[in-house]
Amino acid sequence: MTVLEACDRVGGKLLPGEIAGVRVDLGAESMLARRPEAVALAREAGLAEQLQPPATATASIWTRGALRPMPKGHVMGVPGTAAALAGVLSDEGLARIERDAVLPRTEVGDDVAVGEYVAARLGREVVDRLVEPLLGGVYAGDAYRISMRSAVPQLFRAACTHDSLTAAVRDIQATAAAHQQTGPVFMGIEGGVGRLPLAVAASVRARGGEILTGVPVTGLRREASGGWQVATGERALHADAVIVAVPAPAAAALLRAESPAAAAELGAVEYASMALITLAYRRADLALPEGSGFLVPPVDGHTIKASTFASQKWGWIAEEDPDVVVLRTSVGRHRETEILRREDADLVEVSRHDLREATGLEAVPLRTRVTRWTDGLPQYPVGHHARVARIREHVAKLPGLAVCGAQYDGVGIPACIASAYAAVDQLGGDLGGVEELTANPVQSLHGGAGE
Repeated sequence: MTVLEACDRVGGKLLPGEIAGVRVDLGAESMLARRPEAVALAREAGLAEQLQPPATATASIWTRGALRPMPKGHVMGVPGTAAALAGVLSDEGLARIERDAVLPRTEVGDDVAVGEYVAARLGREVVDRLVEPLLGGVYAGDAYRISMRSAVPQLFRAACTHDSLTAAVRDIQATAAAHQQTGPVFMGIEGGVGRLPLAVAASVRARGGEILTGVPVTGLRREASGGWQVATGERALHADAVIVAVPAPAAAALLRAESPAAAAELGAVEYASMALITLAYRRADLALPEGSGFLVPPVDGHTIKASTFASQKWGWIAEEDPDVVVLRTSVGRHRETEILRREDADLVEVSRHDLREATGLEAVPLRTRVTRWTDGLPQYPVGHHARVARIREHVAKLPGLAVCGAQYDGVGIPACIASAYAAVDQLGGDLGGVEELTANPVQSLHGGAGE
């Protein structure tokens, strides 16, 4: 087995780094633990003893001029009762939720935008102040464009069978309570989840696999005798089978010669860009609110979309240097390009401004780092599931070829791993993994910016 990696390192959006002498993640920073794939892979790669849940599971939302506790009893911001959102919504917003019980059924068809459906049932305030910031933390997208079927599949299934959305959420909650899972919802790794791909790469090499970095693939052609010719800048390799695990634009370019139809579908996939601003402070200089951080509804006009109190969320960060406190903020949403054209220093300043407004933090940071993820998060618009099905249908016509990645089956770490496993099984003639992902998309919960 040979892995050809275009970048000079493995890991993609999982990037370990450091600030003020403390190890941190500069990309994704947590893994959904209610799915088995990521935690199981970490254990298999020798990181079992380094797995750590968040030190605190409480978070806030910066809404209507104050930090308010994140409500309980909701599904991606959609409540089972109006009372669940008391303190977060206005009196008018709470009253609007009550109308859901008497409104006629809202049809969802083959798919519907999360924001469109929830606003029709419960009012725009629920979308703008809760659903939008939660979805924004996962997709950096627009709730009024994001597919409910693909992004919040359990809500879509319930909406197909219920007249009332709040009743549907209560049924989801009752089912979850009856099958209560134990253990943390999210998991991290001591030193950062950026260690995971490094450990996996070491394991692959130890088993005889070859991983070549700094080797972008420039062409992919079927050979008359069977198999594939994989062209790089320096040479061409023969492969019995190929898994294309690259973002949609690169996949479109590679598949254009052999499957123009798949390439056209992939070329239509849109991406959101974002930036993470990491700030380190002297502990003596600040006093933060309790919890792991806060989300920010875009409706209030603030620049940052979330902040993570990393030293409070992850015990290992606080232990590495008790005198240093690490925070991070995220900026950038789909089609929001102006903010990302600013210099790093400007992004630090707008982050400090919003942190000051939200928490009263006046201190000057010891160190700052800005990490930009251009076209980092694929968007899941209405009809995403159908596009993915068409891509796989076209690819299936080419023996020895499969695709996987965040643009197909979910943007979270477990979803990407599940997508990879399904691709491997497909090459062996087993379509069970692909069929399972098609029938039951992997919901990516909010686990920090771009989990």
